[in-house]
Amino acid sequence: MNTSYLNKSITKINNYLFLGLLFLCSISTNAQNTSQKLDLIIDADTANEVDDLYAIVRAILEPSFNLIAITSAQFHTSPLASDNTVSESQKINEDIISLMNAKGISLPLGSNTPLTEYGKPVSSEASQFIIETAHKMKGHQKLNIVVLGSCTNISSAILEDPSIIPKIKVHYLGFWHTPETNIYNKKEFNSGNDPIAVEVLLNTKTLDLDVMTATTSQHLIFSKQEVDFHLKNKRGISNYLINRWETYERWWTKEDPEKEKWTMWDVAIIEALAKPELSTVENHVTPPENTQRNIGIHTKIDVDQMTTDFWNALKKL
Repeated sequence: MNTSYLNKSITKINNYLFLGLLFLCSISTNAQNTSQKLDLIIDADTANEVDDLYAIVRAILEPSFNLIAITSAQFHTSPLASDNTVSESQKINEDIISLMNAKGISLPLGSNTPLTEYGKPVSSEASQFIIETAHKMKGHQKLNIVVLGSCTNISSAILEDPSIIPKIKVHYLGFWHTPETNIYNKKEFNSGNDPIAVEVLLNTKTLDLDVMTATTSQHLIFSKQEVDFHLKNKRGISNYLINRWETYERWWTKEDPEKEKWTMWDVAIIEALAKPELSTVENHVTPPENTQRNIGIHTKIDVDQMTTDFWNALKKL
């Protein structure tokens, strides 16, 4: 046999083996990267203010998130509220997905009314979707639900099917809290849109619950100047975000009539999930009127780094 031919054949075989190993490693790495992503549903009263939109856009751009769905939430206590606030939130969610051409993200409609009786859920497409998705979680994997507004949908899901409790982790943006004294103040806008649903979250003993309080998130403030610098005179979702800032009427204050600043409450909780090192979470006992247990509370955020990370992420637009 020709020795030269034999050597060439062996070289070819080795090359094929090497390429095969590279392919298998690639599959393994991709599978590992997918499994490491945070399985996420965002529940948002998107039409209520401005920051919800910015938070959702940030979440869509985050590579460490497996954003499964954005569910719509009601905000009936706003003086600007229509008779169907959940549909308003739904419409903006649909606009964002369309403008960003985001694929594979479901948009289930939430409840238009809050809970009216403790223990009695108000079922919706959103609550059913949460239940169905939670049951798809494998092993110790958990479905993360980020609640940017009223917690009607997630509390209804828990009441409708308590068996999902070990399969979920709730990240709630709401109420005021003083870490030093562990004093809670539930008179806050998100909490006030469904006080009964808040009690469900606090009383569900084995629920994995973290709270980004208004006390902590209030420190993340964007200026119109920086928003204009990054987004002005651009098309698509950038223009949509600018337009929302400029046209939304602030009913709760007469301060800052020129709309030079905005508190990015919702962005804070998304940034804390995307970059956990930018937020400090401490265990605190629930309020005395609720089931006594420890929950996680975000007590401090790195405002400068969150702001930098947000605008770095939006460069992808």
